[in-house]
Amino acid sequence: MTSALTTYLDRLTTALSTATAAEPPDPDAVLPDRGITGDVDTQGDIPDLSFLSGAQEDHLGVAICDIDGEITGAGSAHEFPMQSISKAFAYGAAIDLHGMDYVDTIVDEEPSGEEFNALSLDPVTKKPKNPLVNIGAIRTHAMLGTTKAERTQRLRAVLDAAAGRPLEPHRETWQEELKSADRNLALAYMLRAAGSMTEDATEVVGGYIEGCAVLTSVTDLAVMAATLASGGTNPLTGEVVFSRVAARQVLSVMLTCGMYDNAGDWVSDVGLPAKSGVGGGIIAALPSRFGVASYAPQLDLHGNSVRGTLFFERLSTDFALHMLDGVEPRDLEECAQELMEVGTHP
Repeated sequence: MTSALTTYLDRLTTALSTATAAEPPDPDAVLPDRGITGDVDTQGDIPDLSFLSGAQEDHLGVAICDIDGEITGAGSAHEFPMQSISKAFAYGAAIDLHGMDYVDTIVDEEPSGEEFNALSLDPVTKKPKNPLVNIGAIRTHAMLGTTKAERTQRLRAVLDAAAGRPLEPHRETWQEELKSADRNLALAYMLRAAGSMTEDATEVVGGYIEGCAVLTSVTDLAVMAATLASGGTNPLTGEVVFSRVAARQVLSVMLTCGMYDNAGDWVSDVGLPAKSGVGGGIIAALPSRFGVASYAPQLDLHGNSVRGTLFFERLSTDFALHMLDGVEPRDLEECAQELMEVGTHP
């Protein structure tokens, strides 16, 4: 028997996909208002890099994994590079390796209000503003070990444990990003020039880029988000991936910094800790309840998925998920069933 939540997700992904449907709707037809706004066909472009891993205009996938390990999803199962979503997990790994107090002396936790690849360090402390912009993520990656091999192994182990299965980088994406890594190398050398990093810039950037190229499906990302939502324990395997301190800190920084220079709008409209990647993925988590992920490769000017953002806005509204609503979160299945019955579903 199909669950109400599955039906809801199926209908919402269909509603969000209509702008790329092969057959346009009858211009004389009166379509019901499903609350879906935004012309997906014109708002957002697929970056050239995403085509290397097979991104297509009609790709759209969503998944929810609760902290008991139950997964509900709809849409595309296409695998794509996680890109900047890996930054959040590298940050958690650094915290558990070195302790929160030490990590806080190296990388700050403040929103930057700048583009994700800005050439920016605090003029006084010489620290990156946060670990989710590129310069902060590069410095965080350098903390994962004393050698390139050690750093790579630690990050890959954390990503695998959070997803509950072995993950592999997409080699073509990885190699292409290495060819065009000048700006990230500039950020690494900026850290070295400021005395904020002593590790070899080329090796650190190479390992950081490899982590960004790791392939995931939207289901993998939902499980990874649920791992954070559960306080650091993978709900499928029971493996403790992060300490509760690390998981809480990662979610805290995701809430304020995870959507780059659109973080303020995201908190207002969605109200969940989240992290996006230019591969088209977004993860979000409702602590102690579930993790959610979306995938759609068209990006807006902030580098966030257009249809992924629309999905989360509608999901948050329909299920009253905003953390600041002052409303007790409801059971997703029961709420979805009610939405079906009253006809306010997508």
